[in-house]
Amino acid sequence: METRKVQVTGGSTYTVSLPKSWATDNGVSAGTTVEFYPENDSLLLTPQSETDRQEGTLEITDLEGERLTRAVMTMYVSGFDIIRLEAGRITTDQRSAIRSATQSLVGVEVLEETTDSVVIQDLLDSAELSIVNAVSRMRLIARSMLEDAVTALVENDDDIAQDVIERDDDVDRLWLVVSRIFRATLRSPRAAEELGVPREDCFDYHSSARQLERVADHAAKISNLAFKLDEIPEDVADALVELHGDASDILEKAMDALVAEESEEATRLGHAALESVLEIDEHTRRIDDMLRDLDPVQAQSLGLIVDSLSRSADYGGNIAETALQKAAPRP
Repeated sequence: METRKVQVTGGSTYTVSLPKSWATDNGVSAGTTVEFYPENDSLLLTPQSETDRQEGTLEITDLEGERLTRAVMTMYVSGFDIIRLEAGRITTDQRSAIRSATQSLVGVEVLEETTDSVVIQDLLDSAELSIVNAVSRMRLIARSMLEDAVTALVENDDDIAQDVIERDDDVDRLWLVVSRIFRATLRSPRAAEELGVPREDCFDYHSSARQLERVADHAAKISNLAFKLDEIPEDVADALVELHGDASDILEKAMDALVAEESEEATRLGHAALESVLEIDEHTRRIDDMLRDLDPVQAQSLGLIVDSLSRSADYGGNIAETALQKAAPRP
């Protein structure tokens, strides 16, 4: 850490010198334009960027299949707007993996293809992205997935179960969008200013989005188990519907707390959600007792479903804790 004393020039202008090593490393010299971003009692300084589009190149000769798909997604989340994928010769399987990756990302399309390179580009205007809207959309989809998964189970409806599984991809795409936005705010104060959301709040939304993504995963898991199960006893079905209602209520209270504008309202809802989580364990124990009289194979599958619903409630509790931290006074 280096320190500088603030000086006054011209009788009214405050000036402070920049560390030479930092200026040299970041290409700052006489005549360079820098940007200032006020953030509470801090003032962030950064050299003015000459381009709004970040380009990156990835050598993919030794990458294929899932590894290549993940690599492309990683470049996207890291903030690259234009991604150039290069190899001596790009194979058909590699092109298929690249297409799979672009289809899993919001606003990304293949811009150019040759025998030795593929260029993909994010076509979304960063100014149009909203971390709040993305998380709100995740909330709606994840909650409806969980409800429909239980419906598919108790009504033995494979079509609904399949629809839930397919919607999991929508949540995954939104999760990657949230991760991309969040990482952008960590790298650049300009991104946070354009977003209009404090960086601490971005962290809270990113943490909560991860919980929602897990809820969606468990909804898909319940739907996959529903395919294997035929009709289940009515008393067990009723108990599972009730357990889902409790878990869904916790998620709603927690998300309402996260987006509440008044800290008092956020605190009230956050505590209410956490108190409800404590009641879930007793509820799940009652259902576990009911499963002991069933066929072992059926009981095992239903036990996994009970666990998924319980975990979804726990994820709601995690969101509630984040909401309480967000609502707490800041130093």
